[in-house]
Amino acid sequence: MNDQRRWGPDTYAYSLLIVTAMCWAGNHVVGRWMAADTPPVPPGGLSVMRWLLAMCVLLPFAWRHLLADWPRISERWGIVLFLGLLGGAGFSFTQYYALRFTSVVNVGVMNSIGPAFIILAGVAIFGDRVRPQQIVGIAVSLVGVLVILMRGDFGVLGTLSFNFGDVIAIINMGIFAVYSACLRLRPQMHGLTFMILMSAIASVGSVPVMVVELLAGEVIRPSGPTIVAVIYTGLFTSVAAYLAWNAGVARLGAQRAGAFLHLVPLFGALLAVIILGEPPQWFHAVGLILIVAGVTVAARQSAWWFGR
Repeated sequence: MNDQRRWGPDTYAYSLLIVTAMCWAGNHVVGRWMAADTPPVPPGGLSVMRWLLAMCVLLPFAWRHLLADWPRISERWGIVLFLGLLGGAGFSFTQYYALRFTSVVNVGVMNSIGPAFIILAGVAIFGDRVRPQQIVGIAVSLVGVLVILMRGDFGVLGTLSFNFGDVIAIINMGIFAVYSACLRLRPQMHGLTFMILMSAIASVGSVPVMVVELLAGEVIRPSGPTIVAVIYTGLFTSVAAYLAWNAGVARLGAQRAGAFLHLVPLFGALLAVIILGEPPQWFHAVGLILIVAGVTVAARQSAWWFGR
């Protein structure tokens, strides 16, 4: 995209993608927390509320840009609608449904295939070329993710049980991979313009799911945990994370940015140490080193060891 140059040097994009990983790691914890609440918070209803809050927060800052960008939006409204429904509504409520049926650890495992899915989506849809450096970097960081998730014992892999929630989590990552690969198609517009449109589309797009939940007797009930969940997912999971992710992808491209998804399980483990009081272990350090090394290799534009 022509506007990729606006986002500054790669180091700025790296910082944005790290912020994204931190926000989404917290989203996994919140999503599982809401699924375990009594009664559980409906995923469709939570998706509607989080994107509605995001839209209300963004509107005072985005409306001028929205008016200025409207001629370009009206020419290619179809791709904006597609991205909003896919990356906003679809990705949101499927992730919360996955966390209703499976554990945060399993979702972390499924999340780790995200970088590979993004590469496959780019190859299948746009015929992207994949550099060996990216494959090596993603493989190294994936090992680091597994070290943390398996707590240093790879024998645990054989004891993991997978269920319907894990299937939803895989579909969820496929949805996000297509969204990330197709971000290059969005019309030229300000980042806030795209986010306000995406928030509106995602909120409305989640309504049919919420209606089905209402017919099944699932209603969002006002409570302290529910309010905290809506605020966190609206401000951090939606606004902060998506603004940072979209900007990072605009600068680095979906393939290079995708490697940073391996930071999500890492930050999830760190949250367990900080919030839940779990003592840090040797595998946290090993996993951290491998993930950072792999992400660094995969995200670099070129590398002398591949003769580039």
